[in-house]
Amino acid sequence: MARVSTLLATAFSTALGAALAISSVVPALSADYLERAPSQTYDDTCGRSGVLNRIASRFSYQVHHVPGLQQVAIQDFSEVHQQRYEPSRDPEMSAVSRYYCQATAHLSDGNQRPVWYVVEEGMGFASIGNNVEFCVAGFDRWNVYNGSCRSLK
Repeated sequence: MARVSTLLATAFSTALGAALAISSVVPALSADYLERAPSQTYDDTCGRSGVLNRIASRFSYQVHHVPGLQQVAIQDFSEVHQQRYEPSRDPEMSAVSRYYCQATAHLSDGNQRPVWYVVEEGMGFASIGNNVEFCVAGFDRWNVYNGSCRSLK
């Protein structure tokens, strides 16, 4: 029995010594946040019909409920493009992917206005769907988006 105990103690100390030797050779990995590049930084999010329809619908509500705005409607969009993409990050920092977009809105009075908007993935009602914030140039009467739509550019 004593011989088995000695044999086990020798095997344990040998294994422990080998583990310590290996750990001193292999560098420790840090727990720092490593940003991974998204596999695709552009997709059709900015041009989805659901996104553009939501902008047109909410714009209609806005011009009818904010005093002093011209009574027009968005009839169509052109030149839709993504300006930048912010991927979701560490959940503690920001778990929301954001697509910053720009388009030209064709209004019912014949004018065209630039539109800036951001699509936030998973931030819709009760975290279902996407949230869309937008600003049509000349229609931000209360400077919600910091005059000239600066906060969405």
